[in-house]
Amino acid sequence: MARQKWMLRFARWHIWLGWLVGVPVVMWMVTGLVMVARPIDEVRGNHLRIEQPESPLPPDTAISVALPDDPARPVKSVTTAMQSDQPVTTIEYMDGALERFGSSGARLPPLNEIEARVVVAEQIVGGDRIASITAFDADNVPFDFRRPLAVWQVELDSGDRIYIGRDTGQIEAVRTRWWRLFDFMWGLHIMDLQTREDTSHPILILFAALGLIGALLGTMLMFRRRKARPRA
Repeated sequence: MARQKWMLRFARWHIWLGWLVGVPVVMWMVTGLVMVARPIDEVRGNHLRIEQPESPLPPDTAISVALPDDPARPVKSVTTAMQSDQPVTTIEYMDGALERFGSSGARLPPLNEIEARVVVAEQIVGGDRIASITAFDADNVPFDFRRPLAVWQVELDSGDRIYIGRDTGQIEAVRTRWWRLFDFMWGLHIMDLQTREDTSHPILILFAALGLIGALLGTMLMFRRRKARPRA
């Protein structure tokens, strides 16, 4: 008798929890389905990148770049690599700022629009079909980039967006239409449409816990004894 009362109580709780967490549970299933509908490489736009052969530095490369002597601006790293058939040395500061220098030691200016167009045409499938190109400062980047880096946003006629670092001279991100849909669904999935990065906030944890309790109650109710219906 006591067992039957508890089962009835579990059934009521299960119904109320179903009404409470039904919408989030359906949302999680829908967003999860959308996010796995395409391979992640396609979402990230890797299929649009044209593989670039890595070029070694010439044996006689002379790197004549003096590190800045400024205690207020410490250096984080110094790297030298081939870019556009010439050795380029990049200095990254602790504050995230970047500077590029040519083999002569002269500082290279930020990538201009023409150079950005050339990079996209050479390294992206369909990169010669540009709909628009816009420069953004590091403190005012588009939401689908979300990195404090000065970039050129090159939008193709397909709707895909290519982001090229104005100080790095390299493609920093590829944002396909499907990526933007994926990003929106991810925000819904973790219930954070503002930053789409917080995966451990109280609302998400609460609804996840309630959903788990509801699922456990439903599992327990599967073992409830039911009276056989009289045959007609």
